[in-house]
Amino acid sequence: MAKKRFEVEDGESEEAFSQQSNEKQADGDGAKKKKIKKKIKKSDKLVEEVRRNCIPTLSIAVSGSIIDNAQSLELATRLAGQIARAATIFRVDEVVVFDNSGASSVDETSIMDMGSSDGNESGAAFLMRILQYLETPQYLRKSLFPKHNNLRFVGMLPPLDAPHHLRKHEWASYREGVTVKAAPNSIGTLVDVGLSKNVVIDQVLEPGIRVTVVMGANRNLDSDVLHQVVSSSTPRDEDGMYWGYKVRYASNLSSVIDKCPYEGGYDYLIGTSEHGLTVKSSELSLPNFRHLLIAFGGLAGLEESIEEDKKLKGKDAREVFNLYLNTCPNQGSRTIRTEEAIFISLQYFQESINQALKII
Repeated sequence: MAKKRFEVEDGESEEAFSQQSNEKQADGDGAKKKKIKKKIKKSDKLVEEVRRNCIPTLSIAVSGSIIDNAQSLELATRLAGQIARAATIFRVDEVVVFDNSGASSVDETSIMDMGSSDGNESGAAFLMRILQYLETPQYLRKSLFPKHNNLRFVGMLPPLDAPHHLRKHEWASYREGVTVKAAPNSIGTLVDVGLSKNVVIDQVLEPGIRVTVVMGANRNLDSDVLHQVVSSSTPRDEDGMYWGYKVRYASNLSSVIDKCPYEGGYDYLIGTSEHGLTVKSSELSLPNFRHLLIAFGGLAGLEESIEEDKKLKGKDAREVFNLYLNTCPNQGSRTIRTEEAIFISLQYFQESINQALKII
C-alpha cells in the first residue's frame, strides 16, 4: 500500500498570514484602515470560497470483480492500466473501487493489508494498488511503494503523462514531492520533488509522506526559500489544472454513495448498463451539478451489485440512480468489458458534462 498523503486544510495558510499581518497594524487612523482591510479581505475570502465550492468534480465507481475475470497477472495489470488511462484522459477526480461485500466496516487500509507481498489479494485491492501506483509521479514511486509481486508488470504499461507527472527539467507552479528528513539549520523538512536538489518546506513532517508543494517563480534551488505545502486540490481549485485522481475503497455500492468524501455528497448519480435507457448523447442534458458520480458494474452488472447490497437489496436500479443509461446501444458484441465501457461512456458524457459546466 502506498504511504499516506499530507493534506492542508483550505485557508489554513491564509489565516496564519492574516494573523501575522494584523499584529503589525498601527493604532489610531490605522485602526480604521485595519477594519476596512479586514472587510475587504473577508469579502475576497468569501468570493474565493464560493468560487471553490462551484468547481464541480467527476467521480467514477468501478467494481473490483472485473479483475477476477483476468486470466493472468499481466492481463489484470493491463486492464487496470486501461482504467487509469481513461480516468486521466477524461480528467476524473476520483476513482472508487467497490466490492459486493455485505460488510460496510471494511476500510481501505484493511483491504490493502489483507493481501500479502506475494500477490495474493482481492481484485479490489489489486485494482487500487495499480491505480494508485500509476497516478503517482514516476520519481516518487520508489519512495512511496514497497516492492510487491502484483507490481511486476506495471513497467509495460503506457504512462499516464498527467500534468503533475513532470520531467526533471520542467518547472511548474506546483510539484508533487515526498518528505525526506528534517532540514539542516532551518525549521522545516527536506522534500524530494523530482528536481536536481531537494527543496525545503515550511512544516516539520515525518519522512515518507507525499505532499503538494508550491514552487513559485524562483527557480534557484540553492536559495533558502521555504516552500509552502498546500492541499492536493489546490492546483485544480486555484489554477484549473488537472492534478490526477484520488482512489477510494467502498465495501459495497451503497458505501460508494454514502461515504462520499465531498461536502454534501454526490448530487447526481448515473448508472450504466445494457438494460438502461437509450438516449442519444447529443440529446442528453444534465442538470447543474457539484459532484457527479458515474457507476460501472462488474461481471454481472450493477443489478447484481444492488441485489447483493443489504441496504439496496430489492430496489430497482432506477431508484438508486438519477439516470440509468445504456451508453452503447446496438452493440455488435454480446458483451462490453468494463474497461471498454468506461472509455465509451466517458466520451458519451463529454458533451453533456461540458454543457452543464457552462451553467456554473
